[in-house]
Amino acid sequence: MPTKINTMKNIFLLSVVGLFLISCSGDSKNSMTINGSIKGLKKGTLYLQQLQDTILVNLDSLEIKGHGDFSFNTPIANPDIYYLYLVKNDHNDINDRITFFGEPGIITVDTAWDTFDTSVKISGSKTNEKLEEYKKGMSRYNAKNLEILQMRFDPKVNKDSIALDSLVKLSDKNIYRSYAYALNFALNNKDSYIAPYIAIKEVADANVKYLDSIHKMLTPEVAASKYGKELKKYLEEIKKDK
Repeated sequence: MPTKINTMKNIFLLSVVGLFLISCSGDSKNSMTINGSIKGLKKGTLYLQQLQDTILVNLDSLEIKGHGDFSFNTPIANPDIYYLYLVKNDHNDINDRITFFGEPGIITVDTAWDTFDTSVKISGSKTNEKLEEYKKGMSRYNAKNLEILQMRFDPKVNKDSIALDSLVKLSDKNIYRSYAYALNFALNNKDSYIAPYIAIKEVADANVKYLDSIHKMLTPEVAASKYGKELKKYLEEIKKDK
C-alpha cells in the first residue's frame, strides 16, 4: 500500500512539473525579455515604451544606480515597435531614445550612456535586423534630401529660378526613388513583419496597386499580424472610397 501511495505521489509531482514546463513554454511564446547594458551609466531612469492608439505609453521603468545593467519582461501579442527611453539628467534631450522592433523571445541591447541611440547593438529580433537593413538603405535618400534642402537655402540659388526648378525636380526624383526602394524592400521580404510595417507606416500614400501587391504576397502568419491587419483594413477603406 505505501508503495502505491508513493507511486501516486510521484505521478502527481511529475504531472505538476510537466504542466509547469508547458506553462513556461507557452509564456515564452507570448512574452519578450529585454536584457541589456548601458556602458558608463551610473544613475538614471530607463523606460520601456510603446505606442498604443497614438499615445506613447510607459510599459515598465527601472531606476539604475551604480551600473548600467537592466532587464525588462513584457507580454507581447504581435511583433511591434518599442522604445527604450533613458532619462539621464544631463539636461540634454537629444540621443535619449532607442527604437527597435520587438518580438517574443529574448532580446539583447548593448549601448553607452553618451551615445545611447547611435552606438546601440541589438540582437535576438529577426524583424529588428530587417528594420536596421531597411533604415541603412533608406539613409542614402534621407542624406540626399538634406543635401537638396541645404542647397535651397543658398542665397545664390534662391535668386535663380532655373536652379530652384532644377532642385525641385531633383527632390521629386529622390523621393520617387526612396518610395521605390521601400516598396521593393517590402515585396522582397513578404515573410517578415517588416513588410506590412513599411507599407502602412512608411509609404501609405503610395499607389494602391503597389500596396495591394505587398498585401497579397504576405505569408499567412505575417498577414495575421498587427501590421498585416492594419494594411488590410487600410486597403479596404481606400477601395471603398473609390
